[in-house]
Amino acid sequence: MKIFFSFLLCLSINHFSFAQVRSLAEGENPGKGALENLDWLVGYWLGTGFGGECEEVWMPAVDGHMIGTFRFWENGKLVFSEFMNLVQDGESVTMKLKHFSPDLEGWEEKEEWTVFKLIELGDEKVWFDGMTIERKGEQLIYHLNVSDGADTKTEILNFSKKAH
Repeated sequence: MKIFFSFLLCLSINHFSFAQVRSLAEGENPGKGALENLDWLVGYWLGTGFGGECEEVWMPAVDGHMIGTFRFWENGKLVFSEFMNLVQDGESVTMKLKHFSPDLEGWEEKEEWTVFKLIELGDEKVWFDGMTIERKGEQLIYHLNVSDGADTKTEILNFSKKAH
């Protein structure tokens, strides 16, 4: 019986983690939300994810844009960085980002972005298509669906807010 409950608990935890991330159905309109309601992201965040260390900085919104940067390093070596732009897009919010190698070579084509469309915006939690961000006190938690083409897995990034 203990083995059954242990198995059920593991299954529930895996399902819970995957259920943290939502997806828009084909042709489904993005959710409604205002960029100013994401001001809880502003600040300098340091944490872990992808098997290494991460840091992220979000600046306050100006003119319908909230800009952020992210960098990931492993064993003291920079692996990649991102330039992120949360944009007020009519009645919705969209996150657009570009990835860069350590030598600033872009991963996306010049005119392309990786785009996350809004599904729902809560008090200190936001669901984008393929990514969820939640603030719990001075902690910021990302659940991000990552696909290699065949399989999709959920990566969890855990950040703590740091003083400037």
